[in-house]
Amino acid sequence: MDLLLKGGILHDPVNDWEGPAEILIKGDRIEAVSLSLGPVEVPVLDLKGKIILPGMVDIHAHLREPGNEGKETIATGCAAAVAGGFTAVACMPNTDPPVDSKEIVNYIKERARQADLARVYPIGALTGGLKGQEIAPMWEMAQEGVRGFSDDGRPVMNGGLMLRAMQFALVLGLPVISHCEDLSLSGDGVVHDGVHGYRLGLPVIPAVSEAVMVAREILLQQKVGGKLHLAHISAGESVALLRWARESGINLTAEVTPHHLLLTEEAVEYFNTSAKMNPPLRSSADRDALLEALQEGLIEIIATDHAPHRLQEKEADFLNAPFGVTGLETAFPLLWTKIVEQGILSLSELVKCLSTVPANLLGVPGGNLTPGSPADLVVIEPHKEYPVNTDSFFSLGQNTPFKDWRLKGFPVLTMVDGDIKMWEGKVKGFSKDFPELKGLFIKQGSK
Repeated sequence: MDLLLKGGILHDPVNDWEGPAEILIKGDRIEAVSLSLGPVEVPVLDLKGKIILPGMVDIHAHLREPGNEGKETIATGCAAAVAGGFTAVACMPNTDPPVDSKEIVNYIKERARQADLARVYPIGALTGGLKGQEIAPMWEMAQEGVRGFSDDGRPVMNGGLMLRAMQFALVLGLPVISHCEDLSLSGDGVVHDGVHGYRLGLPVIPAVSEAVMVAREILLQQKVGGKLHLAHISAGESVALLRWARESGINLTAEVTPHHLLLTEEAVEYFNTSAKMNPPLRSSADRDALLEALQEGLIEIIATDHAPHRLQEKEADFLNAPFGVTGLETAFPLLWTKIVEQGILSLSELVKCLSTVPANLLGVPGGNLTPGSPADLVVIEPHKEYPVNTDSFFSLGQNTPFKDWRLKGFPVLTMVDGDIKMWEGKVKGFSKDFPELKGLFIKQGSK
Protein backbone atom coordinates (compact mmCIF):
# COMPACT_ATOMS: atom_id res chain seq x y z
CA MET A 1 0.00 0.00 0.00
CA ASP A 2 1.04 3.60 -0.59
CA LEU A 3 0.90 5.53 2.66
CA LEU A 4 2.25 8.62 4.39
CA LEU A 5 3.09 8.38 8.08
CA LYS A 6 3.13 11.80 9.71
CA GLY A 7 3.23 13.30 13.17
CA GLY A 8 5.42 10.61 14.72
CA ILE A 9 8.90 10.70 16.25
CA LEU A 10 11.36 8.50 14.37
CA HIS A 11 14.33 6.77 16.01
CA ASP A 12 16.62 5.24 13.39
CA PRO A 13 20.19 4.87 14.69
CA VAL A 14 21.59 3.74 11.33
CA ASN A 15 20.59 7.04 9.76
CA ASP A 16 21.22 9.03 12.95
CA TRP A 17 17.60 10.20 13.09
CA GLU A 18 15.98 11.04 16.41
CA GLY A 19 13.07 13.39 15.97
CA PRO A 20 9.95 14.28 13.99
CA ALA A 21 9.72 12.68 10.57
CA GLU A 22 7.35 12.00 7.73
CA ILE A 23 7.75 8.61 6.08
CA LEU A 24 6.42 7.90 2.59
CA ILE A 25 5.78 4.25 1.79
CA LYS A 26 5.31 3.09 -1.80
CA GLY A 27 4.26 -0.52 -2.09
CA ASP A 28 6.57 -2.61 0.07
CA ARG A 29 9.40 -0.06 0.32
CA ILE A 30 10.37 3.08 2.17
CA GLU A 31 10.21 5.76 -0.54
CA ALA A 32 11.31 8.82 1.42
CA VAL A 33 11.98 10.07 4.95
CA SER A 34 11.98 13.79 5.67
CA LEU A 35 11.04 16.38 8.23
CA SER A 36 8.39 17.56 5.77
CA LEU A 37 7.66 15.88 2.45
CA GLY A 38 5.18 18.42 1.12
CA PRO A 39 1.87 17.55 -0.55
CA VAL A 40 1.60 13.83 -1.36
CA GLU A 41 -1.50 12.29 -2.94
CA VAL A 42 -1.61 9.14 -0.84
CA PRO A 43 -3.53 8.06 2.27
CA VAL A 44 -2.25 9.70 5.45
CA LEU A 45 -1.91 8.10 8.87
CA ASP A 46 -1.50 10.61 11.70
CA LEU A 47 0.82 9.24 14.40
CA LYS A 48 0.98 12.29 16.63
CA GLY A 49 2.43 11.41 20.03
CA LYS A 50 3.70 8.03 18.82
CA ILE A 51 7.23 6.72 18.23
CA ILE A 52 8.26 5.05 14.96
CA LEU A 53 11.04 2.45 14.98
CA PRO A 54 12.53 -0.02 12.52
CA GLY A 55 10.80 -3.36 12.93
CA MET A 56 12.38 -5.50 15.62
CA VAL A 57 14.24 -8.69 14.75
CA ASP A 58 14.18 -11.48 17.34
CA ILE A 59 17.23 -13.62 16.84
CA HIS A 60 16.09 -16.33 19.26
CA ALA A 61 12.55 -17.72 19.41
CA HIS A 62 10.98 -21.16 19.64
CA LEU A 63 7.97 -21.50 17.33
CA ARG A 64 7.57 -25.21 18.23
CA GLU A 65 6.33 -26.31 14.78
CA PRO A 66 6.71 -29.02 13.56
CA GLY A 67 5.89 -31.42 16.36
CA ASN A 68 4.69 -29.33 19.30
CA GLU A 69 1.77 -27.41 17.85
CA GLY A 70 -0.06 -27.59 21.19
CA LYS A 71 2.55 -25.19 22.59
CA GLU A 72 2.79 -22.89 19.55
CA THR A 73 2.42 -22.90 15.79
CA ILE A 74 4.31 -20.84 13.27
CA ALA A 75 1.11 -18.87 12.68
CA THR A 76 0.42 -18.13 16.36
CA GLY A 77 4.08 -17.38 16.97
CA CYS A 78 4.09 -14.91 14.08
CA ALA A 79 0.90 -13.33 15.40
CA ALA A 80 2.60 -12.91 18.78
CA ALA A 81 5.61 -11.44 17.01
CA VAL A 82 3.74 -8.70 15.18
CA ALA A 83 1.62 -8.02 18.28
CA GLY A 84 4.91 -7.36 20.07
CA GLY A 85 6.42 -5.22 17.31
CA PHE A 86 8.70 -7.89 15.82
CA THR A 87 8.72 -7.94 12.04
CA ALA A 88 11.15 -10.86 11.83
CA VAL A 89 11.90 -13.92 13.94
CA ALA A 90 14.72 -16.45 13.79
CA CYS A 91 13.29 -19.76 14.94
CA MET A 92 15.40 -22.31 16.77
CA PRO A 93 15.75 -25.87 15.45
CA ASN A 94 14.65 -27.86 18.54
CA THR A 95 11.41 -28.97 16.93
CA ASP A 96 10.17 -32.53 16.35
CA PRO A 97 11.69 -33.51 14.00
CA PRO A 98 14.55 -31.04 14.41
CA VAL A 99 15.48 -28.60 11.67
CA ASP A 100 18.31 -30.71 10.28
CA SER A 101 17.24 -31.19 6.66
CA LYS A 102 16.20 -29.11 3.68
CA GLU A 103 12.72 -30.62 3.88
CA ILE A 104 12.09 -29.22 7.37
CA VAL A 105 13.59 -25.86 6.38
CA ASN A 106 11.22 -25.63 3.43
CA TYR A 107 8.28 -26.73 5.58
CA ILE A 108 8.91 -23.87 8.01
CA LYS A 109 9.29 -21.36 5.17
CA GLU A 110 6.01 -22.50 3.62
CA ARG A 111 4.13 -22.32 6.91
CA ALA A 112 5.48 -18.81 7.45
CA ARG A 113 4.40 -17.84 3.94
CA GLN A 114 0.89 -19.10 4.69
CA ALA A 115 0.76 -17.16 7.96
CA ASP A 116 1.74 -13.98 6.06
CA LEU A 117 2.63 -12.00 9.17
CA ALA A 118 6.26 -11.75 10.34
CA ARG A 119 9.32 -12.80 8.38
CA VAL A 120 10.60 -16.15 9.64
CA TYR A 121 14.24 -17.16 9.32
CA PRO A 122 14.94 -20.81 10.18
CA ILE A 123 18.05 -21.63 12.16
CA GLY A 124 19.44 -25.01 11.15
CA ALA A 125 20.74 -27.66 13.52
CA LEU A 126 24.49 -27.88 14.03
CA THR A 127 24.35 -31.64 14.53
CA GLY A 128 22.07 -34.32 13.14
CA GLY A 129 18.98 -34.73 15.29
CA LEU A 130 20.52 -32.28 17.79
CA LYS A 131 22.35 -35.31 19.17
CA GLY A 132 25.83 -33.79 19.15
CA GLN A 133 27.34 -36.79 17.36
CA GLU A 134 27.79 -35.71 13.74
CA ILE A 135 27.55 -32.47 11.80
CA ALA A 136 24.16 -31.80 10.21
CA PRO A 137 23.90 -31.17 6.42
CA MET A 138 24.81 -27.51 6.84
CA TRP A 139 25.52 -26.74 3.18
CA GLU A 140 22.22 -28.28 2.11
CA MET A 141 20.27 -26.22 4.64
CA ALA A 142 22.19 -23.06 3.75
CA GLN A 143 21.11 -23.52 0.13
CA GLU A 144 17.49 -23.46 1.33
CA GLY A 145 17.91 -20.26 3.32
CA VAL A 146 18.76 -20.96 6.95
CA ARG A 147 20.37 -17.90 8.52
CA GLY A 148 22.52 -19.63 11.11
CA PHE A 149 23.19 -22.90 12.92
CA SER A 150 22.58 -23.96 16.51
CA ASP A 151 21.73 -26.91 18.70
CA ASP A 152 19.97 -24.46 21.04
CA GLY A 153 18.40 -26.09 24.03
CA ARG A 154 21.40 -28.39 24.08
CA PRO A 155 25.12 -27.63 24.09
CA VAL A 156 27.53 -29.27 21.66
CA MET A 157 29.68 -30.99 24.26
CA ASN A 158 32.24 -32.37 21.78
CA GLY A 159 34.77 -29.58 21.27
CA GLY A 160 36.27 -31.12 18.14
CA LEU A 161 32.84 -31.41 16.54
CA MET A 162 32.09 -27.80 17.45
CA LEU A 163 35.37 -26.69 15.88
CA ARG A 164 34.55 -28.42 12.59
CA ALA A 165 31.01 -27.02 12.59
CA MET A 166 32.38 -23.51 13.10
CA GLN A 167 34.77 -24.07 10.19
CA PHE A 168 31.90 -25.14 7.93
CA ALA A 169 29.84 -22.14 9.03
CA LEU A 170 32.79 -19.86 8.25
CA VAL A 171 32.84 -21.13 4.66
CA LEU A 172 29.07 -20.61 4.41
CA GLY A 173 29.28 -17.11 5.88
CA LEU A 174 26.66 -17.88 8.52
CA PRO A 175 26.73 -17.53 12.32
CA VAL A 176 27.00 -20.32 14.84
CA ILE A 177 24.69 -19.72 17.81
CA SER A 178 25.95 -21.49 20.91
CA HIS A 179 23.94 -22.58 23.94
CA CYS A 180 26.72 -22.43 26.54
CA GLU A 181 26.22 -25.11 29.17
CA ASP A 182 28.52 -27.87 30.42
CA LEU A 183 26.13 -30.72 31.18
CA SER A 184 28.66 -32.40 33.45
CA LEU A 185 28.37 -29.36 35.72
CA SER A 186 24.68 -28.50 35.33
CA GLY A 187 23.47 -32.10 35.59
CA ASP A 188 19.82 -32.28 36.57
CA GLY A 189 19.83 -28.75 37.98
CA VAL A 190 16.78 -26.52 37.66
CA VAL A 191 17.73 -23.28 39.49
CA HIS A 192 20.77 -21.08 40.13
CA ASP A 193 23.20 -22.26 42.79
CA GLY A 194 22.26 -19.51 45.20
CA VAL A 195 20.53 -19.14 48.51
CA HIS A 196 17.02 -19.40 47.09
CA GLY A 197 17.65 -22.65 45.25
CA TYR A 198 19.22 -24.24 48.31
CA ARG A 199 16.41 -22.97 50.52
CA LEU A 200 13.90 -24.70 48.26
CA GLY A 201 15.96 -27.89 48.23
CA LEU A 202 16.20 -27.94 44.44
CA PRO A 203 19.15 -29.19 42.35
CA VAL A 204 21.21 -26.29 41.07
CA ILE A 205 22.86 -25.09 37.86
CA PRO A 206 26.11 -23.32 38.77
CA ALA A 207 27.16 -20.24 36.84
CA VAL A 208 30.45 -21.93 36.01
CA SER A 209 28.56 -24.45 33.84
CA GLU A 210 27.87 -21.56 31.48
CA ALA A 211 31.19 -19.78 31.87
CA VAL A 212 33.42 -22.74 31.00
CA MET A 213 31.57 -23.20 27.71
CA VAL A 214 31.72 -19.47 27.00
CA ALA A 215 35.48 -19.73 27.47
CA ARG A 216 35.70 -22.72 25.13
CA GLU A 217 33.68 -21.01 22.40
CA ILE A 218 35.76 -17.84 22.67
CA LEU A 219 38.99 -19.80 22.23
CA LEU A 220 37.55 -21.76 19.30
CA GLN A 221 36.46 -18.49 17.76
CA GLN A 222 39.96 -17.10 18.19
CA LYS A 223 41.24 -20.05 16.14
CA VAL A 224 38.50 -20.20 13.48
CA GLY A 225 37.12 -16.70 12.98
CA GLY A 226 33.75 -16.23 11.31
CA LYS A 227 30.56 -15.39 13.16
CA LEU A 228 30.07 -16.75 16.67
CA HIS A 229 27.02 -15.72 18.67
CA LEU A 230 26.53 -16.67 22.31
CA ALA A 231 22.92 -17.20 23.32
CA HIS A 232 21.19 -16.02 26.51
CA ILE A 233 24.18 -15.01 28.64
CA SER A 234 23.22 -15.06 32.33
CA ALA A 235 26.34 -15.03 34.53
CA GLY A 236 28.80 -12.41 35.68
CA GLU A 237 31.67 -14.84 35.00
CA SER A 238 30.55 -14.99 31.36
CA VAL A 239 30.57 -11.20 31.16
CA ALA A 240 34.17 -11.15 32.39
CA LEU A 241 35.10 -13.58 29.61
CA LEU A 242 33.32 -11.43 27.02
CA ARG A 243 35.35 -8.46 28.23
CA TRP A 244 38.57 -10.45 27.84
CA ALA A 245 37.55 -11.52 24.34
CA ARG A 246 36.95 -7.92 23.30
CA GLU A 247 40.27 -6.78 24.77
CA SER A 248 41.94 -9.63 22.87
CA GLY A 249 40.37 -8.61 19.56
CA ILE A 250 38.22 -11.73 19.23
CA ASN A 251 35.13 -11.00 17.14
CA LEU A 252 31.83 -12.38 18.45
CA THR A 253 28.38 -11.28 19.57
CA ALA A 254 26.29 -12.17 22.60
CA GLU A 255 22.67 -11.80 23.63
CA VAL A 256 20.75 -11.36 26.83
CA THR A 257 17.04 -11.80 27.49
CA PRO A 258 14.63 -9.34 29.13
CA HIS A 259 14.01 -11.81 31.94
CA HIS A 260 17.69 -12.10 32.82
CA LEU A 261 17.98 -8.31 32.78
CA LEU A 262 14.96 -7.68 34.99
CA LEU A 263 14.61 -10.66 37.33
CA THR A 264 16.82 -12.52 39.79
CA GLU A 265 16.77 -15.90 41.51
CA GLU A 266 14.30 -14.49 44.04
CA ALA A 267 11.55 -14.99 41.44
CA VAL A 268 11.61 -18.78 41.99
CA GLU A 269 10.46 -18.42 45.60
CA TYR A 270 7.36 -20.45 46.47
CA PHE A 271 8.33 -22.82 43.63
CA ASN A 272 7.19 -20.34 40.99
CA THR A 273 7.49 -22.35 37.77
CA SER A 274 6.81 -19.31 35.60
CA ALA A 275 10.35 -18.26 36.57
CA LYS A 276 11.91 -21.60 35.63
CA MET A 277 14.17 -21.18 32.62
CA ASN A 278 17.52 -22.33 31.28
CA PRO A 279 19.89 -20.68 31.92
CA PRO A 280 18.27 -19.94 35.27
CA LEU A 281 17.66 -16.55 36.80
CA ARG A 282 20.79 -15.77 38.77
CA SER A 283 21.90 -13.45 41.57
CA SER A 284 21.45 -9.69 41.72
CA ALA A 285 25.22 -9.38 41.14
CA ASP A 286 24.88 -11.40 37.94
CA ARG A 287 21.94 -9.26 36.86
CA ASP A 288 23.93 -6.08 37.51
CA ALA A 289 26.85 -7.46 35.47
CA LEU A 290 24.49 -8.09 32.55
CA LEU A 291 23.13 -4.55 32.72
CA GLU A 292 26.65 -3.15 32.81
CA ALA A 293 27.67 -5.32 29.84
CA LEU A 294 24.66 -4.07 27.91
CA GLN A 295 25.62 -0.47 28.59
CA GLU A 296 29.24 -1.14 27.60
CA GLY A 297 28.24 -2.85 24.38
CA LEU A 298 29.83 -6.15 25.41
CA ILE A 299 26.36 -7.62 24.93
CA GLU A 300 24.95 -6.17 21.72
CA ILE A 301 21.68 -8.06 21.25
CA ILE A 302 18.55 -8.50 23.32
CA ALA A 303 16.58 -11.62 22.32
CA THR A 304 13.35 -12.94 23.75
CA ASP A 305 14.14 -16.67 23.91
CA HIS A 306 10.38 -16.98 23.41
CA ALA A 307 9.58 -20.48 24.73
CA PRO A 308 5.84 -21.14 24.99
CA HIS A 309 4.44 -24.11 26.92
CA ARG A 310 1.00 -25.40 27.82
CA LEU A 311 -0.17 -24.00 31.14
CA GLN A 312 -0.78 -27.47 32.55
CA GLU A 313 2.86 -28.33 31.86
CA LYS A 314 4.11 -25.26 33.71
CA GLU A 315 1.72 -25.99 36.58
CA ALA A 316 3.52 -29.26 37.32
CA ASP A 317 5.89 -29.50 40.28
CA PHE A 318 9.07 -27.46 39.87
CA LEU A 319 11.33 -30.40 39.05
CA ASN A 320 9.10 -31.60 36.21
CA ALA A 321 7.84 -28.30 34.79
CA PRO A 322 9.58 -27.40 31.51
CA PHE A 323 12.10 -24.60 31.19
CA GLY A 324 11.10 -21.43 29.39
CA VAL A 325 8.93 -18.32 29.25
CA THR A 326 7.03 -16.53 26.51
CA GLY A 327 8.52 -13.25 25.42
CA LEU A 328 7.48 -11.88 22.05
CA GLU A 329 4.52 -9.86 23.33
CA THR A 330 6.13 -8.47 26.47
CA ALA A 331 9.73 -7.73 25.44
CA PHE A 332 9.44 -4.18 24.18
CA PRO A 333 7.11 -2.82 26.89
CA LEU A 334 9.39 -4.34 29.53
CA LEU A 335 12.49 -2.82 27.99
CA TRP A 336 10.87 0.56 27.39
CA THR A 337 9.55 0.80 30.95
CA LYS A 338 12.43 -0.78 32.87
CA ILE A 339 15.46 0.00 30.69
CA VAL A 340 14.80 3.14 28.62
CA GLU A 341 12.65 5.06 31.09
CA GLN A 342 15.12 4.19 33.86
CA GLY A 343 17.99 5.67 31.84
CA ILE A 344 19.94 2.44 31.41
CA LEU A 345 19.86 2.67 27.60
CA SER A 346 18.67 5.35 25.23
CA LEU A 347 15.90 4.40 22.83
CA SER A 348 18.30 4.44 19.89
CA GLU A 349 20.65 2.13 21.79
CA LEU A 350 17.74 -0.22 22.44
CA VAL A 351 16.81 -0.18 18.73
CA LYS A 352 20.34 -1.30 17.91
CA CYS A 353 20.00 -4.22 20.34
CA LEU A 354 16.56 -5.29 19.14
CA SER A 355 16.78 -4.53 15.44
CA THR A 356 19.97 -3.26 13.83
CA VAL A 357 22.55 -5.68 15.23
CA PRO A 358 20.35 -8.80 14.98
CA ALA A 359 19.52 -8.02 11.34
CA ASN A 360 23.19 -7.48 10.55
CA LEU A 361 24.24 -10.72 12.23
CA LEU A 362 21.65 -12.74 10.32
CA GLY A 363 22.41 -10.90 7.09
CA VAL A 364 18.75 -10.02 6.51
CA PRO A 365 16.85 -6.82 5.73
CA GLY A 366 15.86 -4.63 8.66
CA GLY A 367 17.31 -2.52 11.38
CA ASN A 368 16.81 0.77 9.59
CA LEU A 369 14.29 2.80 7.59
CA THR A 370 16.60 3.93 4.81
CA PRO A 371 14.78 4.88 1.57
CA GLY A 372 14.72 1.81 -0.64
CA SER A 373 14.66 -0.62 2.26
CA PRO A 374 11.66 -2.85 3.07
CA ALA A 375 8.85 -1.05 4.86
CA ASP A 376 9.18 -3.03 8.09
CA LEU A 377 8.41 -0.83 11.08
CA VAL A 378 6.68 -0.60 14.42
CA VAL A 379 4.81 2.28 16.06
CA ILE A 380 4.93 2.58 19.86
CA GLU A 381 2.56 4.27 22.30
CA PRO A 382 5.05 5.62 24.86
CA HIS A 383 2.78 7.07 27.53
CA LYS A 384 -0.25 4.87 28.22
CA GLU A 385 0.19 2.21 30.88
CA TYR A 386 -1.46 -1.21 30.83
CA PRO A 387 -1.08 -4.45 32.81
CA VAL A 388 0.35 -7.52 31.10
CA ASN A 389 -2.78 -9.54 30.32
CA THR A 390 -1.98 -13.11 29.33
CA ASP A 391 -5.57 -13.68 28.21
CA SER A 392 -4.93 -11.28 25.34
CA PHE A 393 -1.79 -13.08 24.13
CA PHE A 394 -1.78 -14.34 20.56
CA SER A 395 0.84 -16.90 21.55
CA LEU A 396 -0.57 -20.21 22.71
CA GLY A 397 1.80 -19.95 25.67
CA GLN A 398 0.79 -17.84 28.65
CA ASN A 399 3.82 -18.80 30.74
CA THR A 400 5.28 -15.48 31.79
CA PRO A 401 6.68 -14.23 35.10
CA PHE A 402 5.55 -10.72 34.14
CA LYS A 403 1.81 -11.28 34.41
CA ASP A 404 0.01 -8.17 35.71
CA TRP A 405 3.14 -5.99 35.56
CA ARG A 406 2.06 -2.48 34.61
CA LEU A 407 4.04 -1.32 31.59
CA LYS A 408 4.21 1.40 28.97
CA GLY A 409 5.48 1.27 25.41
CA PHE A 410 3.12 -1.27 23.90
CA PRO A 411 3.22 -1.42 20.08
CA VAL A 412 0.11 -0.08 18.34
CA LEU A 413 1.08 -0.76 14.72
CA THR A 414 3.37 -3.28 13.07
CA MET A 415 4.06 -3.15 9.33
CA VAL A 416 5.84 -5.79 7.24
CA ASP A 417 6.61 -5.14 3.57
CA GLY A 418 4.34 -2.10 3.63
CA ASP A 419 1.36 -4.13 4.87
CA ILE A 420 -0.13 -3.35 8.28
CA LYS A 421 -0.16 -6.65 10.18
CA MET A 422 -1.15 -5.33 13.62
CA TRP A 423 -3.23 -2.31 14.55
CA GLU A 424 -4.05 -1.38 18.14
CA GLY A 425 -3.70 -4.92 19.44
CA LYS A 426 -5.56 -6.56 16.57
CA VAL A 427 -3.69 -8.92 14.24
CA LYS A 428 -4.56 -9.42 10.60
CA GLY A 429 -6.06 -12.85 10.01
CA PHE A 430 -6.48 -13.50 13.75
CA SER A 431 -8.71 -10.71 15.05
CA LYS A 432 -12.25 -10.74 13.69
CA ASP A 433 -12.50 -6.98 14.21
CA PHE A 434 -9.24 -6.14 12.41
CA PRO A 435 -10.16 -2.77 10.88
CA GLU A 436 -10.58 -1.76 7.28
CA LEU A 437 -7.60 0.56 7.35
CA LYS A 438 -8.80 2.69 4.47
CA GLY A 439 -11.76 3.67 6.63
CA LEU A 440 -11.64 5.21 10.07
CA PHE A 441 -7.92 5.02 10.71
CA ILE A 442 -6.43 6.32 7.48
CA LYS A 443 -7.49 9.65 6.08
CA GLN A 444 -7.58 9.64 2.29
CA GLY A 445 -6.23 12.58 0.35
CA SER A 446 -3.30 14.95 0.24
CA LYS A 447 -1.31 16.15 3.21
